[in-house]
Amino acid sequence: MGKLISGKEVSTSIRAKIKEEAQKLRDDYGIQPGLAVILVGNDPASQIYVRNKQKACEEVGFHAFEYRLNENSTQEQLLDLIGVLNKDNKVHGILVQLPLPDHIDPQTVINTISPEKDVDAFHPINVGKIMLGDYEFLPCTPAGVMELIDSTGVEISGKNCVVIGRSNIVGKPMAMLLLHRNATVTICHSRTKNLAEVCAGADILVSAVGKAHFITADMVKEGAMVIDVGMNHDENGKLCGDVEFSTVEPRASYITPVPGGVGPMTITMLMKNTLRAAELKCTKSAK
Repeated sequence: MGKLISGKEVSTSIRAKIKEEAQKLRDDYGIQPGLAVILVGNDPASQIYVRNKQKACEEVGFHAFEYRLNENSTQEQLLDLIGVLNKDNKVHGILVQLPLPDHIDPQTVINTISPEKDVDAFHPINVGKIMLGDYEFLPCTPAGVMELIDSTGVEISGKNCVVIGRSNIVGKPMAMLLLHRNATVTICHSRTKNLAEVCAGADILVSAVGKAHFITADMVKEGAMVIDVGMNHDENGKLCGDVEFSTVEPRASYITPVPGGVGPMTITMLMKNTLRAAELKCTKSAK
């Protein structure tokens, strides 16, 4: 029977440390970490995410700046706003909530955010630094996964790790972080042959495929750690992950639940990146 890895517990512990460090920044330098979140349009899920980010900022003592643009706002208007925030000393992190309306190119938007305020770690400069292993910020979900793995005490070095999914947001950076920790990493995707066989060889299996109950017991090695990044809905509309939890849990040594696993970690890592951006600003100012 797999031990549950509680994202809520790990997240609560990390947020407490972030709150302490943020207070130290205010006491020592008079600086309050500030996160600007931009929402374009009225997507219901995005509105929930933005609200949760605001709550997290309040919890750890950050200043939250919210900017809402209507869905008909032009790309130029959005880029102009980012330009203003890039120069605002009270704003240490800038996040543009995705997805954006179809007439706005997300990569152009990401490229416009200052790399020093890119707390999503999507800017090409930050992506390149992650490849080199010399980074200031990490993409929030993969960083959260690493924290969850580390919370178990399981050694990553030398393990066979399989990542299912090759997105720029989760799959690719996830593989790089595991590689930097000396794992042997296989990235699987829709064109992978013998997927079940490849997955069954994993000591640590990370699924970010976005399909409900995609990972079944025959795809999981006895005693493997299973990290479920998926956020899906089953046929009854109930929130679930990529993993068929009831059949996989008995085979796993550790497993993350959905909800309550990876989900709580993502926003916590966003707070960690914002704190890091504020600390870097202090260091730069002191020189």
